[in-house]
Amino acid sequence: MTDVRRREFITLLGGAAASWPLAARAQQLEQMRRIGVLMNTGADESESQARLAAFMQGLQELGWAAGRNLRIDYRWSPGDLARLRKDAEQLVALRPELILSGVGPTTFILQQVTRTIPIVMAQGIDPVGNGYVDSLARPGGNTTGFIQFEYSLAGKWMELLKEVAPGTTRVGVLREPGAPGAAIGQWTMIQAVAQSVGAELKPIELRDANERTVTAFARSPNAGLIVVVSAASLIHRDLIITLAARHRLPAVYAYRVFVTHGGLITYGPDIASQYRRAAGYANRILKGENPADLPVQSPTKYELVINLKTAKALGLEIPPSLLARADEVIE
Repeated sequence: MTDVRRREFITLLGGAAASWPLAARAQQLEQMRRIGVLMNTGADESESQARLAAFMQGLQELGWAAGRNLRIDYRWSPGDLARLRKDAEQLVALRPELILSGVGPTTFILQQVTRTIPIVMAQGIDPVGNGYVDSLARPGGNTTGFIQFEYSLAGKWMELLKEVAPGTTRVGVLREPGAPGAAIGQWTMIQAVAQSVGAELKPIELRDANERTVTAFARSPNAGLIVVVSAASLIHRDLIITLAARHRLPAVYAYRVFVTHGGLITYGPDIASQYRRAAGYANRILKGENPADLPVQSPTKYELVINLKTAKALGLEIPPSLLARADEVIE
C-alpha cells in the first residue's frame, strides 16, 4: 500500500470510528422504552420497595435495565384515592407502553383513566368479579397480570386462628373500607368458617385501627384478630402489630412481612414472586404481545410463617402439627 493510499485509509477509518459513538447513541435512544408504576402505598414503605426490587430483578434477567433501554416513571399514593386518580392521570399522560399496577384500587382507577395502555396487575383481587377482565383465560381489553389470592384463602385464616388459639370466640376483622369488593369477598369466606367453629366476627375498619377501637374490642375475653389483604394494612402495619401485642391478641396476617416484624402467624402468597412474574408479562408486552391474550394467573406458592417468640409472649403453645407444616419458623 502506497503512503498516499495508507493515509487515505487511516483518514477513512478515523472518520468511521468517530461516527460509531454517534450511531450507538442514536440506536440507544431508539431502543429506550417507557413504562409506568402505580403503587397505593408510600415510597418509603419497605415492603413495597422490596416488591419493586423483585420486579426490577425480573426485568434485568430479561435484558431490561433502567437508564439503558428502559425508563420507569413511579407514582406513590398512600391511602389517598383522590391522589391515586391524579397520579394515574399523570402516568397515562406520559404515554408509557404499559403500567404496572400494585395492590389496592390501583387497577380500578387505571381502567377509569385508560382503556388502551396495557395494565399489568401484580396483585389483582377478583379481576373477573370486579370487571377488570372478561375471563382469566382470555382477559380481553387492556388488563392482565396476576391474582394476589383466591377468596378461599380467607377461610384458612380463620382456621389458623382457631388452631393456634383454640379458645378464640370473638374475631376482629381488620379490613380496608375503600375496597368494598375485596372486603366483602374476604369477609364472606371468613364468616363461613367462623360460623362452623362458633366464632363471632366484628368488622374493624383499618382507618379506625387505633388505640381506642382495638382497646374496646380487646376488653371482651377470648378475642383475636384477622388482618385481611389490603394496601391499608401495610400502611398501618407497625401500629397493628403494636396493638395486637399490647392487648395480647393472637392475630393472623395475609403478608409475611407482618410476622418478620413481630406478628404471630401469616399465611399467604409469596408476593415478591408475583412481581417477578409481572416482569415477565411486561417483557412480553414490550416485545409486542397483546395483554388481551395473556391469561391472568394465580399464585404458585403460599407461605405459612410462624413467630415463636411472639407466641411465647402471648402464652400460646403452637401445635406440633402446625409447626411441621410451616415454611418458616422465626425463633
